[in-house]
Amino acid sequence: MQRVCEASVSIDQRCVARIAGGLLVLTGIAPGDDHSHAQRMLERILGYRIFNDQAGRMNRNVVETGGGVLLVPNFTLMADTRKGMRPSFTSAAPPQQARDLFEWMCASAAQQHDDVAYGVFGADMQVALVNDGPITITLEV
Repeated sequence: MQRVCEASVSIDQRCVARIAGGLLVLTGIAPGDDHSHAQRMLERILGYRIFNDQAGRMNRNVVETGGGVLLVPNFTLMADTRKGMRPSFTSAAPPQQARDLFEWMCASAAQQHDDVAYGVFGADMQVALVNDGPITITLEV
């Protein structure tokens, strides 16, 4: 996840999702992930304190700042790069399982936070962002 000043997702040169500022969350799903994993991840995304307070310390979360959350499905995060010169994606969940869990995660996030946007599973997306900090955190459950 990245703290951003702004982020957007476009498909075929048409913007399909945008946040003014907050968190861009590139989301990889493994075969063993389920709703409890996704819910715990959402709790962490919404509660993780990486926004500055008045003293300039990272003590605030995206909910406290009123920032947006842009969820983007990204199976390439699951790449195994330990061998050879081409990534293997055998550690990514099967497409239908990943789609179902990502869509559930998006719906659940929208119920828990006011400003949620998301990319389109399986689409060729162009993601634009202005990283704030830069702050980039690998968040795992």
